[in-house]
Amino acid sequence: MSTECVRVGILSGAEIAFCLHGRYKVGEKETEGMQKVAYDAGKPCWGGQCYESLLFVPASEDAFFELYEVTIGVQFHWQRNENQLFTGSLQLIAEDGKLTAVNILPVEDYLVSVISSEMSAHASLQLLKAHAVISRSWLISQIRKKEEKLCASCPSSWTVTADERVGWYGHDDHLHFDVCADDHCQRYQGITRASTPVVRQAVEETAGEVLLHDGAICDARFSKCCGGMLEKFSTCWEDVDYPYLQGKRDWHGQDAVPDLRQEAAARAWVGSRPDAFCNTADGAVLRQVLNSYDQETVDFFRWQVAYTQRELSELVCSRLDMDLGMVRELQPLRRGTSGRISLLRIVGEARTLDIGKELEIRRVLSPTHLYSSAFVVDRTGDGFVLSGGGWGHGVGLCQIGAAVMGHLGYRYDEILLHYYPGAHIGTIY
Repeated sequence: MSTECVRVGILSGAEIAFCLHGRYKVGEKETEGMQKVAYDAGKPCWGGQCYESLLFVPASEDAFFELYEVTIGVQFHWQRNENQLFTGSLQLIAEDGKLTAVNILPVEDYLVSVISSEMSAHASLQLLKAHAVISRSWLISQIRKKEEKLCASCPSSWTVTADERVGWYGHDDHLHFDVCADDHCQRYQGITRASTPVVRQAVEETAGEVLLHDGAICDARFSKCCGGMLEKFSTCWEDVDYPYLQGKRDWHGQDAVPDLRQEAAARAWVGSRPDAFCNTADGAVLRQVLNSYDQETVDFFRWQVAYTQRELSELVCSRLDMDLGMVRELQPLRRGTSGRISLLRIVGEARTLDIGKELEIRRVLSPTHLYSSAFVVDRTGDGFVLSGGGWGHGVGLCQIGAAVMGHLGYRYDEILLHYYPGAHIGTIY
């Protein structure tokens, strides 16, 4: 696997403009500088000719390419466009009536970028090593899962009826590349984010290392901030659970673990600020894990959102593309181990609808996405107040908690075994 490449989908459009910095080959042709590829009749067209697919391969070691107006944080509150730089090859393919730009590069080079994009390149060595192992584990496990699911009868991710809309957003919808470059998979921004020698050191010192459980590579999920308690896998995705992705305190003490599946316990939990690795306001630590645009989010451990009844009703109608009438109640029906809601009933004057899982709830109740689904609901005179905790799904490694652990002197293997209990580190190449 060490010499294999990963295919990363970067952006899509009817026309894609980019710049080749250095010489690239397209078949036997050489080219460089500004380029433009357009979609026409189901094919990418460039230089007056249409192709089944179009591949630009670097012809010199120092060549790189620049893609313009790449959207990052798609549909999340930090969404923005930026120009990005990449090494490796660039492939333009036609899919779904438009073009997609795919970056092809070695797995270990991909990981150098991922941990510089997910974290700060100036994070501690132990934190970067931990993230290199889980990013490698997640990538390879996803590729292998996709290979195993190449069938005509794979189950649907969604159940949609008149009374229910429940499902999850998986990664197997990327048919022509392995992973995307945004938070839907894991952040990959090429060489746009400045790397450092310590990033390369973290990847090299963990080369080939993955998390294993019962001989299989772990599906090593991670999120920004668990809010003090880890979530189990099935709250957010398929109705299966892994022993290494379970609910537990994000803390080294022996404090009792409340049952946050119960409404009263969940309310008490989000109304408090319990001891937790991720309960920190230390700017030096946060700068290790939060890139510049992430640092705009300051209230991640505990947060609050308020809507008038009309605002919420219009928002729900827009996000669901369905009119429930004026929203009367939001009723949590099922919670996970961290208090995150996986099934929510929206009671409207015209009709009632149950929605889930975790990410769909976050999507429907926000113009972008709520920080998490670990919230409780209070009615005010003219509306609703959602009070919650955490940022992201809370499954697996908590990036802010891991940054604190690294700051406190924990080694990368200790960080990993805290967040993935029962797993172990092994080398596959």
